[in-house]
Amino acid sequence: MAGFVDRVVLHVAAGNGGHGVASVHREKFKPLGGPDGGNGGRGGDVVLVVDNNVHTLLDFHHHPHQRAGNGKQGAGSHRNGAEGDDLELRVPAGTVVLSPTGEVLADLTGAGTRFVVAHGGRGGLGNAALASTRRKAPGFALLGEPGEAGDVVLELKSVADVGLVGFPSAGKSSLVAGISAARPKIADYPFTTLVPNLGVVSAGDTTFTVADVPGLIPGAASGRGLGLDFLRHVERCAVLLHVLDCATLDPGRDPISDLDALESELGQYEGTFGELLAKPRLVALNKVDVPEARELADLVRSELEGRGLRVFEISAVSHEGLRELTFALAEAVEADRAARPAAEAPRIVLHPRAVNDAGFTVEPDPEQPGGFVVRGEKPERWVWQTAFDNDEAVGYLADRLKRLGVEDQLAKLGAERGAAVTIGAVTFDFEPTAGVDEAEYAPTRRGSDVRLDGSTRTRAEERLAAKRARRAHDEDEQE
Repeated sequence: MAGFVDRVVLHVAAGNGGHGVASVHREKFKPLGGPDGGNGGRGGDVVLVVDNNVHTLLDFHHHPHQRAGNGKQGAGSHRNGAEGDDLELRVPAGTVVLSPTGEVLADLTGAGTRFVVAHGGRGGLGNAALASTRRKAPGFALLGEPGEAGDVVLELKSVADVGLVGFPSAGKSSLVAGISAARPKIADYPFTTLVPNLGVVSAGDTTFTVADVPGLIPGAASGRGLGLDFLRHVERCAVLLHVLDCATLDPGRDPISDLDALESELGQYEGTFGELLAKPRLVALNKVDVPEARELADLVRSELEGRGLRVFEISAVSHEGLRELTFALAEAVEADRAARPAAEAPRIVLHPRAVNDAGFTVEPDPEQPGGFVVRGEKPERWVWQTAFDNDEAVGYLADRLKRLGVEDQLAKLGAERGAAVTIGAVTFDFEPTAGVDEAEYAPTRRGSDVRLDGSTRTRAEERLAAKRARRAHDEDEQE
């Protein structure tokens, strides 16, 4: 069973909004009580929250499907539905949220940092909220909007000040155990650390963290071995410490060749947080408690210092040289912290809509000759919220689209009566409102709309034509 997971694909779904309700108040001696349908509740969000008590993504490895609560439906007597419960998912500091295509959506570091990964759907309005001077008693309500759903990738990149870089069995785990209270797995046979180990180190007045991460081998930058799993965890480190094994028995290996191989892999890796070779780097020549290793360390020290690297001869077993090394690491960490820009107060950035932005676009439909596709947040949401089994609700949708300018834009592009018009997941036959001005139209029976009834459309047009004639006559008399 996996004990440490640092990359998962999470399938999230926010809650759906609750439906609004069409209701009429009924009470003795009050035959015209009016609409009193309540609104539906908002769906719950899926939120990632940084928790310092969480150190792995293991829970999401076993439970990759996460869903927030749905909003409740409204009720009569102006009772609104309850909102859906938000789903808060606890993640470790250093979690990076990516889209399935690799785009970075959020970088979660500080404790309590929150990121809404899926927004809940809006609740539908009840008929009480839809009532107006023209529609005094709507016979319909709006449906709740579906919540957002999709996949995101979570990657854990350890938040540590110092990253230990070295081949397997170079002594990195022993070094962490020697300079901190951490107790990683250590053995007297060749093996590699499979999961990162963090240790807290104090040197004078400076406290910093050290990450012992999986061992590096040639080809790691291209994914060989633990490869990218290792390099991901050194991206955030302020300082890198090369731990070189001076007592290795492998033929063809020595501290210089090991360092060249490590630096080559660091240089090839393309990380999210900058080049790894741009970070300060120190060298620890380990296992000098072995006489042959001490001789080798003395031999290569001058060459390493000639490359501009600070070199320390240490023994993680006997603790020789560890004090000097920890103070040197603390100095490098403090220099990095001092060079970072001071945190600025958060600023609110407003993005006003452009003057010529209509809020929607109309384009020819490549799949249907003569058809059109309407895209935009408002029209697509309105379609989702419409109950198409209610003619009055459909008529209300048509009025909203006309006010927004969709009908006029379709006419400008040459849309003919009966043309296929797709909005969201629904395809309509383009039917201009038969010359009916919304301001002149008054609903009749609740839940119906004469404009959608072909047998009555002619009579409705005749009545509207007579109404317009009377209005024109009255205006002439006033002049």
